[in-house]
Amino acid sequence: MDITNSIVNGDVEILKIAETEEYATYSLFFGPNHPGMSGNFGYVFDVVGTRISKVRINAGLLHRGFEKLMEQNLWIQNMALIPRLCVVDPDPNEVAYCTAIEKLAGIEVPLKAKYIRTITLEMSRMTSLLMSIGGMGGALGLYSATYRMMTERDMILDLFEWLTGGRVYHIFNQIGGVRRDLPDGWVDRITYVLDYIENCFTEYDKLVYENPVVHARLGKFAEISGEDAINFGLTGPNVRATGVNIDVRRSEPYAAYPYIDYKMEFAGGDDALARAVQLRIELELSIDIIRKALKQFPKKGSVRADVGNPLRLRIPEGVSYAAVESSKGEFGYMIVSDGGLRPYRVSVRGPSAPGGIALAKKQLIGMKIDDVPVWMASFGVCPPDIDK
Repeated sequence: MDITNSIVNGDVEILKIAETEEYATYSLFFGPNHPGMSGNFGYVFDVVGTRISKVRINAGLLHRGFEKLMEQNLWIQNMALIPRLCVVDPDPNEVAYCTAIEKLAGIEVPLKAKYIRTITLEMSRMTSLLMSIGGMGGALGLYSATYRMMTERDMILDLFEWLTGGRVYHIFNQIGGVRRDLPDGWVDRITYVLDYIENCFTEYDKLVYENPVVHARLGKFAEISGEDAINFGLTGPNVRATGVNIDVRRSEPYAAYPYIDYKMEFAGGDDALARAVQLRIELELSIDIIRKALKQFPKKGSVRADVGNPLRLRIPEGVSYAAVESSKGEFGYMIVSDGGLRPYRVSVRGPSAPGGIALAKKQLIGMKIDDVPVWMASFGVCPPDIDK
């Protein structure tokens, strides 16, 4: 490479790819070293000035090949691998994987385990939503919101550590149920944490949702209609923000969701501001669902079906698919079994790939470089889901 045609800044190299008398075009790698990018994921942009003229995907190397790795492991061994497909919201992967296997094998999960799964799924959703709202603040330079919401997120991680032994990767769900029952005193603590976070909503609103900077940057930014969102394969809060009622917890009920009455509300807009408001709505909804699950929680019963020796577990031959509503949208696992000790094939449908790849190539063109982290935060792109 001719060094005269590039700008070197530390470890970052910006390559000049074209030049006229009026302007120059550079190729810029917007990747993990940038605070607005998460994971080992990156975009390679051609930029004219500060405007993006072309987008290419660099998926990174962090989680590549997970689907093939699952085919080399025993059924139970994959429980330690799959949470890494979305680090900030790992539990939906565990439940989707287990549910697909349980469907194939005809395993009936005990009622108490279904309620525990629901509670932990909504807890995981809350940790992700808090990070997403706080991360949106960080992308806009509002770091007070980031620091504050990460503090409340840690309170939920403390509960996960008490229940599962892990803060980030919980590996708590098992084929046929969960690893253990709720410990003594745990319900009292989560009740306190939910009340505490709910009392913080007024401050969250002042920091983020009533902030004129947020409205100026997110209003009329990265607009997409409900119809286009569906056509691009977006799910979860991204499509519900437009008013489209798509919720896997209702359309394909699992865990204890069929027994819990809740009402979904919608932001009713097509821009980044509406999607940010939808996250706030769904954070409040998760608290409501957990409270109702705790109120209906069975006092007696097993937390795991007897499936025999998990190291010798054989799943009947066939194909199964199970979907779970994560904080990012639909996480689905297609499992193919040949009747052996390992999956014959595993394919993961993640919620971030449609936005992080297809929609990015459409919407990022013409944006400024400083809009990229805001755009990613707006659509909740989780890079490990793409690099799997």
